[in-house]
Amino acid sequence: MTLPEVPGILSADEVSSTVDAIAEWQLPSGMIPWFPGGHADPWNHVEAAMALALGGRRGEAERAYEWLVSTQRPDGAWHQYYLEDRIEQDKLDANCCAYVATGVWHHYLLFGDTGFLESMWPVVESAIDFVLELQTPRGEIIWARHADGTPWSFALLTGSSSVCHSLRCAIAVAEHLGHERPDWELSAARLAQVIADEPDAFAPKHRWAMDWYYPVLSGVLRGNDAMTRLDERRGTFVMEGKGVRCVADRPWVTAAETCECLMAYLSIGEIDHAHTLFEWAQSLRADDGHYWTGIVFPQLIHFPGEEKSTYTAASVILAADALSRTSPASSLFVDHDFLPDLIDLHTTADLNNSLD
Repeated sequence: MTLPEVPGILSADEVSSTVDAIAEWQLPSGMIPWFPGGHADPWNHVEAAMALALGGRRGEAERAYEWLVSTQRPDGAWHQYYLEDRIEQDKLDANCCAYVATGVWHHYLLFGDTGFLESMWPVVESAIDFVLELQTPRGEIIWARHADGTPWSFALLTGSSSVCHSLRCAIAVAEHLGHERPDWELSAARLAQVIADEPDAFAPKHRWAMDWYYPVLSGVLRGNDAMTRLDERRGTFVMEGKGVRCVADRPWVTAAETCECLMAYLSIGEIDHAHTLFEWAQSLRADDGHYWTGIVFPQLIHFPGEEKSTYTAASVILAADALSRTSPASSLFVDHDFLPDLIDLHTTADLNNSLD
C-alpha cells in the first residue's frame, strides 16, 4: 500500500513511524486506548483503526473492529469509555456509537473487501438503529443515554453533525450490500435540515471549535454557506502560526482540532490554508512518531499532563491522506459528493402528499 505523504511537510517515512506508534499502543484485545494505561472510547478507537489501515496495518485495523464486535451491547450501543479490563464510564454516546459506520465504510474503500462489509453489517445496522432511537421529532439526535436507557435531555451540534456523516456512510454500506433502509435516508435528511436551519435545537457550545467547523466537516453546510460559517469565527479559533484552539477563550491549540479543521477547509477548496494548518500541526510531533495532544501558548506546555494520544496521531494520518489524495478513501471527509446524497425533504413531502 502506498502511504500518504505531504511533500515538504510530512514524509511517507514519518507517516509510517506514526502508524507504528499507534500500533505499539494497541492492546492484544484489539482495543486502542488513548495512551498506555488510559481509556478508549468507540469514536477515537475507530479513528485510530482507520489510521492503521491507511498505514498498511490491515490486520491490526481488523482486530480493532473485532474488539468492537466483542464489546457491542445487545441494543447496538457501546459504553462511553473502556479500560483494558472493565467499563470505565457506562453512558451510551450516540455519536460514538454511530462512528463505526464511518470506519467500516472507510475500510471497505481501502481494501474492496465485501466479505468484511458483510461481516460488519449486523454491527453497523444495530448501532445505527440504536442511535436513531434518540432522534427527536424535530430531527436532532439526543447526545446520549444513561446505561439504564434513560436519554439525556439535550442534543449537541458537533455530535449530531458527526452522526449525519456516519449515517451517510451507513447508507452507503446498506446500498452496496443491497439492503434498503429508507428510514435511514429520511433520518439523515431531517438531521441535516435541523443542523443547517435550527441552531437553537442544540445545547449552546459556542466556546468549542468543533461546534464551529463540524457542520462543514460533516458535509451538512456546503458552498457559500460553508464558507460563510468558517469565515465568521476563523479569527476566533485559528491562532496564526500555531493552529486551531480547542476553545475560544484559551490559547490551547490541539493537533486533532487543527487537522479536522483543515479537512473542513479542504472541503470548500481552501487548499493552501489547509496545507498551512497541516504544517502548523507538525509542531506537536514528538521524536517517537506520536503527537502531543495539545500545547498552551505562550508557555509552550504540552497538555493535558504531557499527554500524547493515539487519536491525535490518527487525525494527522487522515488529514495527510485527505491532503495528498493518496488512498481510495481520501475523499471521505472532504468531498461530500462522495457519499449518497441527502434526500430532498420538500420533494419527499410533495410526493407523499400526491399519494395521499
